[in-house]
Amino acid sequence: MTNADICALAEERLRAMDIPCTEDAVAKLIQYQELLEIWNARINLTGDASFDVVLDKHLMDSLTPLTVNGLLPENASVIDVGSGAGLPGVPLAIVRPDLRVALLDSLKKRITFLYTVIEALELQNVSVVHARAEDAARDARYRERFDAAVARAVAALPVLQELLLPFVRVGGKCICYKGPAAAQELAAGEAAANLLGGGPPELLPVAVPGLPELKHILVVYRKLNQTPQRYPRRAGTPVKSPL
Repeated sequence: MTNADICALAEERLRAMDIPCTEDAVAKLIQYQELLEIWNARINLTGDASFDVVLDKHLMDSLTPLTVNGLLPENASVIDVGSGAGLPGVPLAIVRPDLRVALLDSLKKRITFLYTVIEALELQNVSVVHARAEDAARDARYRERFDAAVARAVAALPVLQELLLPFVRVGGKCICYKGPAAAQELAAGEAAANLLGGGPPELLPVAVPGLPELKHILVVYRKLNQTPQRYPRRAGTPVKSPL
């Protein structure tokens, strides 16, 4: 497949999702995939990092919040918790340069990759936070400072609420990328959200045209009240003992 074919396919997917995107942004999405494939051979950032897999499974899936009108308002500040290889934060920042995106991860090798991506793609709207989520959420620079917190393939909903909601300002939201199994986590997730200042969950079905057989759901919790100071608990506790 030529570079022109790759660009055309990416543009086709974006049109199918009704996501406006410049030629420069498309080029950066493809450059990001290329970097991901190169680095993945060294440090195992994801599974198959080839374009055929990454285009739909990672890039387009990461962009699904942009198919929901108003979910990420113009100039919103966003923190991607447990960003890993930069998903979903990097694709969101590429396609929506108005967003201010912070990529949070605890592993040094991933952080090194993220800095490489930011420099290579000249992403001036992206920053990196090297920390555990539980620790960063107690830092005044990050606690309740963001319009939205996002997480993709990180943990079950009760755990995600404790990891995400402390970063979100009152009036903001946390956005959890999930599949059909989310329904089994909703009750526990809502109970945790109530403790942390979040409202009831809103389930938003979204589609990735290249993966029509998969059922993608965004579970959104709006922040109604400040998170009590005792949350999040010590690093590792939310996973070991969910709320």
